[in-house]
Amino acid sequence: MTQSPKQPKTTSRWGQERRLEFIDVRLRWDGRINRSDLTTFFGISVPQASLDIARYVELAPDNAVYDRSARVYLAGERFKPLYPSNTPQRFLNELLAQAAGVLQPELTFIGWTPSTGLTASPGRQVPAEVLLPLLAAIREGKQVQVSYQSMSSMEPVERHLSPHAIAFDGFRWHVRAHCHRREQYLDFVIARIIEARATDETAVAGDKDEAWHRKVSLLLGPNPALSVAAQRVIELDYGMTNGRVTLDCRQALLFYTLKRLGLLAGQEAPPEAQQIALLNRPEVLPYLPKTSMASD
Repeated sequence: MTQSPKQPKTTSRWGQERRLEFIDVRLRWDGRINRSDLTTFFGISVPQASLDIARYVELAPDNAVYDRSARVYLAGERFKPLYPSNTPQRFLNELLAQAAGVLQPELTFIGWTPSTGLTASPGRQVPAEVLLPLLAAIREGKQVQVSYQSMSSMEPVERHLSPHAIAFDGFRWHVRAHCHRREQYLDFVIARIIEARATDETAVAGDKDEAWHRKVSLLLGPNPALSVAAQRVIELDYGMTNGRVTLDCRQALLFYTLKRLGLLAGQEAPPEAQQIALLNRPEVLPYLPKTSMASD
């Protein structure tokens, strides 16, 4: 029976616990590991690499088989990841980050990678001179004064904000903040902030932003207008169980989530295009804002 690894005694990138996790990742996704993988990545000695592999095999004897001819350890047929973080989602997310150019290969445990493509999409620029004051205000609990260009105004409008979080809706980055002009928590598209200036004024606490902290559960299933065979395909696509899967999201991001999934009223499309359905719409709709909770 595979033992669980002991809790790490250090948070250092160079601690043995990290190296054992590295071995776990390489075995699962590369199918092999040798001492040079460890010495190259971590800059450790060959004897230390040997000790690390021996320790891993002690913890998970079914996970690695030594191939004497190739002089490498191969993933065992009964391999089970030793670390809960060693998931397909992590592998694909790191693969995506590498393909997007935001994660350098030497910063990830992944070794070999397949050729990977991304769909093209127009970028939304977020200037550092805007992002940095916003982050500083969140970190220090201060207000920030911004010049914000909304779609309803010809000219930028000055606003005092108490930012407490940032969010990505799949297309744009937002800053979640208490707007002192409208006296409510709103979302502001960061790319529409022309200028941001720090202040010494204490911010309104983000812990009172109920819509940010409340979670809403979306019960999703295949579009019932699809054929039985097509519905089965959608169940496989989304990992559904008995034709259902639950997706939790923050209430503050509910509008964006439904919009991205094509589930807002008025977004109706043919079943072939709109392949999933919101099965608990009556329970979810009351959590949508009666009026816009996002800055325009």
